[in-house]
Amino acid sequence: MDGAFVFSEGTIPLLVSFPHDGTAIPAALARRMTPAALARPDTDWHVARLYEFVTGLGASTLRPELSRYVVDLNRDPTGLALYPGADNTGIVPLDTFAREPIYLPGAAPDEAECVERVARHFAPYHAKLAGELERLLGAFGVAVLLDAHSIPSVVPRFFEGTLPDLNLGSARGASAAPELAARAFCVLEAAEGYRAVRDGRFTGGYITRHYGAPERGVHALQLELAQKNYMVEAPPFSWVDERASALRLVLRAFVEELAAFARERSR
Repeated sequence: MDGAFVFSEGTIPLLVSFPHDGTAIPAALARRMTPAALARPDTDWHVARLYEFVTGLGASTLRPELSRYVVDLNRDPTGLALYPGADNTGIVPLDTFAREPIYLPGAAPDEAECVERVARHFAPYHAKLAGELERLLGAFGVAVLLDAHSIPSVVPRFFEGTLPDLNLGSARGASAAPELAARAFCVLEAAEGYRAVRDGRFTGGYITRHYGAPERGVHALQLELAQKNYMVEAPPFSWVDERASALRLVLRAFVEELAAFARERSR
């Protein structure tokens, strides 16, 4: 299962990445983990399913099969904190968002194992992501990357109170053209029944910040969804069709705006 991911090549200059959608944990590693970790509570549950319409629009998609507990694909491999001064989880996390240990006593990975996991699982995903962005840039002169995420609406470790429903991140304006970020947020802000924020608690993770280079035609945005709007935020983390169907209408309008921008900038 080295670097296991599923990729679908599209026909327009839009790539949607789902770095925390995976749930697989190799059996040998699972034997070292706590029951709390094996429930995989910090998964971005059902996110790829929410966006399954994007392939019909012509977008490329990339999603991992492995859980973020094996390696977190949206963290800086150099160890740089995602949000300096705030509480952060690492590229090989040792505890859950609820601060429960992921590993049984004495079973946590050492530094050498962490380095090996980055090489085996992180590097192939990012090589594919980078390669696809370069393919799109070469073919169209522009590439738009959407990094798609979700999180429980209440996580005291990371934010106070209840998270807004739709959280758009543009690395505080650095990862995408201002026009694209403004157009994308306009769609979210207009969505009836949802509260949207831009560059609030979530400004974009490693993927958004690392790959967004609007000066060379690569525009990256992150959208973090509050899970209460499409699922049950407790085990077994069930999909709720009525909520998901309503949210999917908003997401479709949002992605269509990204695609429209990409088409307009294509050569």
